[in-house]
Amino acid sequence: MKITIDENIPYAQEFFGSLADIQLLPGREITNADLQDSQALIVRSVTRVDQRLLANTPVNFVGTCTIGTDHLDLSYFQEHDINWSSAPGCNANSVVEYVISALSALNAPWITSTVGIIGCGNVGGALYRKLKQLGIKCRVYDPFLSDGQCADLTDLEIVLQSNVICLHTPLTTTGPHPTFHLLGDNELELIADDAVLINAGRGAVIDNQALYRQLTQRNLKVVLDVWEGEPNIMLKLLDHVSIATPHIAGYSYDGKVAGTEMIYSALCKHLSRLPTVKVGDVLRELESPALHWSGNRFPSDIYAYVRQSYDILNDDKIFRASQMNSISPGKAFDELRKNYPIRREFANYYLPTQVSDRLKNSLIAIGFRELH
Repeated sequence: MKITIDENIPYAQEFFGSLADIQLLPGREITNADLQDSQALIVRSVTRVDQRLLANTPVNFVGTCTIGTDHLDLSYFQEHDINWSSAPGCNANSVVEYVISALSALNAPWITSTVGIIGCGNVGGALYRKLKQLGIKCRVYDPFLSDGQCADLTDLEIVLQSNVICLHTPLTTTGPHPTFHLLGDNELELIADDAVLINAGRGAVIDNQALYRQLTQRNLKVVLDVWEGEPNIMLKLLDHVSIATPHIAGYSYDGKVAGTEMIYSALCKHLSRLPTVKVGDVLRELESPALHWSGNRFPSDIYAYVRQSYDILNDDKIFRASQMNSISPGKAFDELRKNYPIRREFANYYLPTQVSDRLKNSLIAIGFRELH
């Protein structure tokens, strides 16, 4: 048996090596010819898996180590008896921590703000629960939820009037509530000039041309991790965005390894085999997990501790330089994702013992650990 795997998936050999021969390839470059002797294909969101890729191959299992499935042709899978699995929730916490890091870097008063969440599934739901733990007022737009599932559901227009707006929807073009260009000129005009707009879902949920027009006329703070047309993004939009990153919000090392484990377990089930590898077998604790003392001011020192574990502005700086200095910005976009440095989640870090109870409770709610 042979398995073709996106080379960016961590610990592919450690998890899948005991099941079959492994072929590692760049995700965007996997072709039909590469799959002529593969029974399983393991990808991330950059690989479009459809009839063109799979026709006349022996592939009978497709796994994506991501939450989203819009890059998979599920109808084709069903028609051709191809089993598939995704990794819902694997990197939800990573994206939540990205949002918190972005708000911290902008010095936005998000602790005392109203936060609007568009899409309250795995990622948006995780953000919503964390914010509610912190006592933050939330507004939620998700037409697929009922009032009984979320007490803060409201209309899209109301959510867009929040101080912070976060998008966490899949990209859909059909159905009763398509998300393609969900935010165009009319919707963007509803957002206040002093608000923060964060898209860490799918790029084309915001009409990037409309966003560019708005940002040439207004001082709206925008954080984009996802871009329409990526990896070939609109470079002129980059100049007007407050924080820009190359689709790495969900790229915490913990989240990526969790996604690998979930797909490994799904493939084992498909093969009627028992899993023998777990995350704990490959993922190690940090050598220096203690955060440095940064003070007890509330809430400003929340930002100081967050930056110690993940400084999003470093990602922003590297990304802008890569796009402006490369003769092939699209290739540079993918290279940054491929070579993204290890980023560990907040739970790997211990708080200093001097932290006050008020500040400590908020930091623990965000995800940090108390040193016992």
